[in-house]
Amino acid sequence: MTLAFAPPPEFVGKFGGYRSPLLFEDGRRVGRAEQWQARRREILAEWTRLMGPWPAVIASPQVAVLRSKKADGHTVHTTHMEYARGLIQEAALLVPDGRGPFPAVLVAFYEPQTSLGLNPSNPTCDFGSQLARRGFVTLSIGAPGGDARKPELAGARCQPLSHLACVAANCWHALASLPYVDRSRIGVIGHSYGGKWSMFAGALWDRFACVVTSDPGIMFDESRPNINYWEPWYLGLDAALTRKPGPITSDSPRTGAYRRMIEEGRDLHEIHALIAPRPFLVSGGSEDTPSRWTALNHRIEIDRLLHVHDHVAMTNRPDHRPTPDSNADIYAFFERFLTP
Repeated sequence: MTLAFAPPPEFVGKFGGYRSPLLFEDGRRVGRAEQWQARRREILAEWTRLMGPWPAVIASPQVAVLRSKKADGHTVHTTHMEYARGLIQEAALLVPDGRGPFPAVLVAFYEPQTSLGLNPSNPTCDFGSQLARRGFVTLSIGAPGGDARKPELAGARCQPLSHLACVAANCWHALASLPYVDRSRIGVIGHSYGGKWSMFAGALWDRFACVVTSDPGIMFDESRPNINYWEPWYLGLDAALTRKPGPITSDSPRTGAYRRMIEEGRDLHEIHALIAPRPFLVSGGSEDTPSRWTALNHRIEIDRLLHVHDHVAMTNRPDHRPTPDSNADIYAFFERFLTP
């Protein structure tokens, strides 16, 4: 498997019928690089309108080391970290041997242990420990409150997936405050649930220097039950109606922000656009096949406008779970864009 920074021939120049993110809401087209930030602000404002506003980001989150142990070329610190106001939860901070300053990666998943290689049923999601062995500080975090389907919002008035991005922004500050971390070289990664989390974190918090998402479903797709952005623990939270989990049906309709997004013709290529021009890798599996290039081509168009090349990549594997080969490409991507 190799990193592909361009689509295969059958998807070159194909845009999937999605509305171009280079079009302002009034129909004008971004024609010059200096116009892009105004359009980006407009996209961000629209998604914030739909998802709800963040609480204030915590500039100095509390981090308390509970215990430490030596590992293969790094030290594992088990910590209590302030995910959000009033929400203190376990996180794993891995620090390579040496003085630094090191690049860093935030690793999002259901719980931190899998990211450390401590889950024998999911051994290839050990991004935290593998990156630490390669010279990255890593901070592995889990679902706020401990249950991804019942996320602890800590008083936030936004959709849960947006709240996860806000938690990631708080974690960015925790990493950036460490004297041995280069705050200009902090990336984010996640698989599946964590992949949705990392993609929205990179889009909504522009200080992440590099964004990797592993098979989250990078576009809305109701034909794929695992691409379930409609669920109330992602974008379907609705004060008036709690839908029955599972596929969209007449008995379990769209709810919350997701319903409004579909009604307005929104899709996640606008989230990809918010990441531009920062490096973005889709490590695709069963949910993100090569056909997703029709969405990523919109991001490539933005990069061309901004005179940036080879900052969007995709790999593909048959199954949902990461493989050693797909992970090797992930680590090469981070090394390419976050190491000096």
